[in-house]
This record gives sequence, C-alpha cells and structure tokens, in this order.
Amino acid sequence: MTQDSGKRLGRGLSALLGGAAGEPQATPRPTRVLPIEQIVPGKFQPRHRFDDEPMQALADSIRENGVLQPILVRPRASTPITYEIVAGERRWRAAQQARLHEVPVIVRELTDREALELALVENLQRQDLTPLEEAEGYRRLVEEFGNSQDELARRVGKSRSQIANMLRLLDLPDAVRKLVEDGALTAGHARALLTAADPQALAALVVARGLSVRQTEQLAQGQREARTSARREKDADTRALERDLTSRLGLTVAIDPRGEAGAVTIRYKTLEQLDLVIDRLRGERIPRSPAD
Repeated sequence: MTQDSGKRLGRGLSALLGGAAGEPQATPRPTRVLPIEQIVPGKFQPRHRFDDEPMQALADSIRENGVLQPILVRPRASTPITYEIVAGERRWRAAQQARLHEVPVIVRELTDREALELALVENLQRQDLTPLEEAEGYRRLVEEFGNSQDELARRVGKSRSQIANMLRLLDLPDAVRKLVEDGALTAGHARALLTAADPQALAALVVARGLSVRQTEQLAQGQREARTSARREKDADTRALERDLTSRLGLTVAIDPRGEAGAVTIRYKTLEQLDLVIDRLRGERIPRSPAD
C-alpha cells in the first residue's frame, strides 16, 4: 500500500476489498482460506465493545450463508503461521460462534500505521464505532503515527473541525465517557457537556430527565454564566483576603468561594516561585483542629 493510496483511506479500503469507495461491496475474491485458530485479533482494533445481540444475529447469518466478505489480515511477524486481523474481527468472532473451522481471508503486507488506518476506516464506513472509540482511533493516529489533524481529516474524508470535535470528547470525565460508551448520551450531548462548568453533574441530570442536545447546550451555558457571575461577585472580605495572601506569598492568590466550600489558587510563573511557595508552606506551623 503506497503513500498515495492512503490519501483517502475509504478508497484505499475499497481497493483492497474489491470495490469503489461509496459503492456496495461485491464479494471479493479471497487470497486463501485459513483455519480460525491461525487468526488472532488485531492490536489496532478501534472497537472495544462487541454487543451480544448483533453478534448473535451475525453468527446466525454466517451459519446460514457463510462468511460473504473475506477478513482482511496481515502476516504476524512474531509467529509465522498466524495472521493478525486488520478488518473483519466481528466476522471472525461470529464465525467462531457459528462453529466454522475456517474462514476466507485477504492477506496483505501492511505497516502498523496502515493497519490502524484501515481498521478505523472500515468501522467508520460501517458506522460500527461509538463516538469515543472513533475519537480514540483518531488520537492514536495523531500521537502514535504523527498525523496532524489536517492530514488526518484528508485521509479519512472528514473536515478538520469534525476531527477536532471528536478528539475533544476524550477530555470528558471518566463517568461521562462511560455514559457515552453505554449509549445513555449521544455524541451531541457529549460535545455540549464539554463546555459545562461541571460536566459530570450535568450529565447525570441529562440522563435522569432525558434532555435533548439543545436543552443540554442551554444548561451548559447557564452553568458557565452562573460560575462567571459568582466569581465576579466576591465580597469585600474575600477580596481583602486575596490581597493579604498575595502580599504574604509574593504571588497572585485567587479565592473562588462556592457556598461554604471553595478553592484557593496560587499562580506561579517559574519553578523557582513554586519552590518558594512550598518552602513557605512547609515552614508554617499548621494548628491542629479540635477533632484531631
């Protein structure tokens, strides 16, 4: 597979599997048939979930009609008699459920980068990936293989803004990401939550009330405005305390009251300033509370 053939991976995958990009796939001619036990899952598979019901339906179809589209594999360098799946792991798993002993395959020599790109694009074309699986695939192409977002957008046939928005989903808290993975939140909800002051709390509210994406966007905006307003409305005592702490430490101190709780932020510009703060804090004797 040449560099030119990877400019649009959708067409590259179709060429490998025997059809033009965007057209229904005719049954390609496999290069060989392999025993199932000689095939192993690919290390670049972007999918993390294989739901039972769709897998059982695919297994029933394979039991009745066989594997209609060959599995794309590449030789496994560490074990000469085994092959690693590049595209088609669902078919391979379903074939095992259907108790097939061998499956048709197309064998190609592919680099790690080509294997990840093809695995990602095959799942995107089939709309098999969750939003976070798609985002994780993009992240790996950027971080592990040095693609810029612009280059990646060209290679997978999406806009740069689509790629950037998908990558931002990986910044969500783990609890929110799990709701997206489980299908409780859509990608649209997730993008709205990215702008919220407290994404996790808002996500729980969205799920509990069954809110739309538009309603989620409005609540996220309301959260941001409320937090901004609270920060602007510090009382005189809080501002005086900020000035006192700033004077004592020699660094800018900000106090963010949140009811009876809150946060204190100390801003430093150099590691030397950070060391100075740490030394001063260690030198202060902190009185014990009566509960201690």
